[in-house]
Amino acid sequence: MTTLVVCIDRAGDLVAGTDPPVVGREAVESLVVDVGVEDPEDSQVNCLLEALRVSRDLADGGDETVVAVLAGTDDTISADRAIARQVEDLIDDHDPDSAVVVVDSAEDERLVPIVESRLTVDAVDRVVVRQARDIESTYYLLKQFLADEELRKTVLVPIGVALIAYPVLWWLASPGVATGAIVAVVGLFFLYKGLGVDAYLASLPGQVQEALYSGQVALVTYVVAAGLSLVGIFAGAISVSELGSQSLFILASRFAFDAIPWLTGAALAASTGRLLDELIRHEGVRSAYLNLPFGAVAVGLVVRGFSAYFLELADVFRPYRIRPIDVGPVAFEGATLEPPGTRLALFILAGVFVSLAGVRFAAYFSGTTVEQEFAHGREGGD
Repeated sequence: MTTLVVCIDRAGDLVAGTDPPVVGREAVESLVVDVGVEDPEDSQVNCLLEALRVSRDLADGGDETVVAVLAGTDDTISADRAIARQVEDLIDDHDPDSAVVVVDSAEDERLVPIVESRLTVDAVDRVVVRQARDIESTYYLLKQFLADEELRKTVLVPIGVALIAYPVLWWLASPGVATGAIVAVVGLFFLYKGLGVDAYLASLPGQVQEALYSGQVALVTYVVAAGLSLVGIFAGAISVSELGSQSLFILASRFAFDAIPWLTGAALAASTGRLLDELIRHEGVRSAYLNLPFGAVAVGLVVRGFSAYFLELADVFRPYRIRPIDVGPVAFEGATLEPPGTRLALFILAGVFVSLAGVRFAAYFSGTTVEQEFAHGREGGD
């Protein structure tokens, strides 16, 4: 088995005054001495020595080796074509089975495909001078980074936009506003990538298309849920704007009190659509999906009760009064729920009742007992 060990010099500095290729161990050793005496700091000396070492190691392993130096005339296309001709001449003269390419720079490594297109390349040996290893390795890392289109878009584009936006914001507003805006945008970008929002948004059109083609009910209920959520947020924002200057906790409680009915309706619509899809697709449904609408309503009742309790303590709401009821012979004069905890207790009891009703409903339709449903819930939690 004959292995061709070639050292590539695209610029042609190694064999100046000599007709390339330089073939044979003695000829390469003579070339090492000439180049080393001329410029001891040239890294190409190490490249030649590495080619000699690889050739020796392969010969010690029983392979027949031919060591050669391929050189161009300059850094143009003609140099690449000259190296291609030299490879073909070596193949015609020595008929090697494979090749090992030794390079010392990224510029020379670009010519490896030329050798590989004409001969099987078993390995590419990149020589890095030990004193410059960190700099050279950093260069190669940057080279690979800039060659990756996805990394360029992910890193370089945001940095470029930030560098352009910063002086514009500095000029239009102030240094503090510019710094804060850039930091906030960079933080949002990191969250966007870290939480995988980009992957979710990329897959969203396919999911919507699949839902449309398969006729999923959940697609419609999700749209309804999104609309109810927007209405709830809008209603909460209006109620907060009417309070004026209040503590942040009171504003949050008022927002929750007015928004939670709409948000509960949104959760109820979304969970009902998912429940119907499960029922249609599998001709049956798991108890977890049966419990989901009841759980949404129960949570909504409890949150609304606590928000009303805090608002009543802060004198934003008056104590709740039940209106009088007069139905035939039955008459109810009405009552005021005092103290504030009474309303909270009623909301909590209502939430617990709805939750238990959901468990009983799921048990009825799934053919299990309530005890089994609770046991199943504990196993799922564990």
